[in-house]
Amino acid sequence: MTLRSLITKAVQQEDLNFLITNRIPRRLATQFMGWFSQIEQPFVRDVSIAIWRLFSDLDLREAKKSQFKSLHDCFIRELKDGARPIDPDPGVLVSPCDAIVGACGMIKGTELMQIKGFPYALQDLLGDPDLVDLYRDGRYVTLRLTSSMYHRFHAPGDCHVEQVTYIAGDTWNVNPIALKRIEKLFCKNERAVIQTRLTATGYLISLVPVAAILVASIRLRFLKIQLNLSYRGPNVIPCNASFRRGEEMGWFQHGSTIIVFAPDGFTLCDSVQEGTIIRVGQPLMRLPS
Repeated sequence: MTLRSLITKAVQQEDLNFLITNRIPRRLATQFMGWFSQIEQPFVRDVSIAIWRLFSDLDLREAKKSQFKSLHDCFIRELKDGARPIDPDPGVLVSPCDAIVGACGMIKGTELMQIKGFPYALQDLLGDPDLVDLYRDGRYVTLRLTSSMYHRFHAPGDCHVEQVTYIAGDTWNVNPIALKRIEKLFCKNERAVIQTRLTATGYLISLVPVAAILVASIRLRFLKIQLNLSYRGPNVIPCNASFRRGEEMGWFQHGSTIIVFAPDGFTLCDSVQEGTIIRVGQPLMRLPS
């Protein structure tokens, strides 16, 4: 057994993984990684990317460029034109990101799952009674981005962004190991609620990017500010930005989770099941007929 496989096997042990990723000073580690990843020294960059590739399935063949200024530059890489075909069917929402599908399905009243056996309430996540009423008995999909995935996210349909609500919080890891141990984890972490109204139908679809350890930073193309641990601006940010289906909306500095919410009447596409991999532009939910 190689050294790589031995280390990987050790890190995959649940107790050790949870200890390493959640019992360290999370905020300090996140701020350090934000600084370190942007060092543009070639040796630091090359060694960092090499270590990252050693312990993940990082594949840069789809990246628009082959040379990166820093580890951070590699994290937020753009893809070659056409790398993610966008489903043209106006009757479906498409996935906003590359991800592994987590908990998904119908919201039971105002309760949904972060993982089997661990429920949480819409109010605790969204903090807005009007949105809670809107998504009562609606549909949701949890999309988990791994560290090696493409980290930019895109519009699920032709839409208009009306408002972003920033909610300060912690930086717990959001991997399945932590989700099985920390109740209401998504409701504890740093997050943003992006309210988007579909242009053709008027349905309000919300995207909730949830930050995590090492990734507590969200960039939105339509906001001049960066939403991160040092942000101290207004919680509710009115917006006026329009997007075409599949157009880039923003990115995580490293990667994390996006939860998509739709009102009652929407249905999940057949291919959207817990544990499956989905790509930007692939069908996610079907609009009411």
